[in-house]
Amino acid sequence: MKAIVYTEGGGPEVLRPTERPVPRPGPGEVRVRVEVSGVNPTDWKSRRAGPPATVAEQVPDQDGAGVVDAVGEGVDPGRIGARVWLWEAAWQRADGTAQEYVTLPGAHAVPLPDSASFDLGAALGIPAMTAHRALTVAEHGPARLAPGALDGRTVLVAGGAGAVGHAAIQLARWAGASVVTTVSGPYKADLARAAGAHHVVDYRRSDAAEEIREVAPGGVDIVVEVSVAQNTALDLAVLAPGGVVAYYADNGGAEFTLPVRESFARNLRWQGVLVYTMPDAAKAEAVAALTAALADGALRVGEDAGLPLHRFPLERTGDAHAAVEQGAVGKVLVDVRTGP
Repeated sequence: MKAIVYTEGGGPEVLRPTERPVPRPGPGEVRVRVEVSGVNPTDWKSRRAGPPATVAEQVPDQDGAGVVDAVGEGVDPGRIGARVWLWEAAWQRADGTAQEYVTLPGAHAVPLPDSASFDLGAALGIPAMTAHRALTVAEHGPARLAPGALDGRTVLVAGGAGAVGHAAIQLARWAGASVVTTVSGPYKADLARAAGAHHVVDYRRSDAAEEIREVAPGGVDIVVEVSVAQNTALDLAVLAPGGVVAYYADNGGAEFTLPVRESFARNLRWQGVLVYTMPDAAKAEAVAALTAALADGALRVGEDAGLPLHRFPLERTGDAHAAVEQGAVGKVLVDVRTGP
């Protein structure tokens, strides 16, 4: 089978095509014929760092979508032929989704309804699970999103045109929240509106704090934050008492400073979010919620849904990684399967 691998850390040039044997699923595993692989920032960051010491040859990419074509011991044979979306394929494993077949634990291959494209399936995974976690860490918040779960709450999504921001807008709106998002220009504003944001704030054209307070005079309950170092002052200015900033990236700076007295006096909280190390129970809740949201048609991709797709063939996986690393607006996908 065709695969992309790297054996050392570095830029996109360390990714190379190769031929590998088709793997066999072990106990509790499924084998998936990969149709589409999804590329995330953590994929290029892992590539930069190089494979773990215990791995000689690493296949990149955590997310994807395809069809189960074999199962290991202890897995229901009825799963063969099922369409699935994949998550955390390469976390502490040598095999990501940038290959024609991948084996992984059965729980990491989630049923994908016929109404959902493989593109949508490959765009879920880490971004959507990150968004779900960020939206469920508030005080007295739901452990699992569902229609009505965020009724009466206001959510601020920083960077609503990104993959996590896009998922957060759709999930928050599905769960009943009032959704505000910040963007850096008119095009991204159009994308955020297409995703379903109720209010879009271009922080380069207006006083973002003032505009957010106008639409949320009582303050924001949850901030889904992509740039906590840059946005600390804004978040403090718009948070409601008892609000939480759920931050999942270090864009714009690796450190931030908080005013101690104001933070504790208002019972504010800053919560880090990383899918790979979050509790297993939270992962299971995210998968269940995303399954329900898919069934409701609440999750969509494509430019008309606010998330443009950028496609690359498998042999150009290095270019796909470069596009993500350079800040492509939208979701970068790799077409793994091209034949019948």
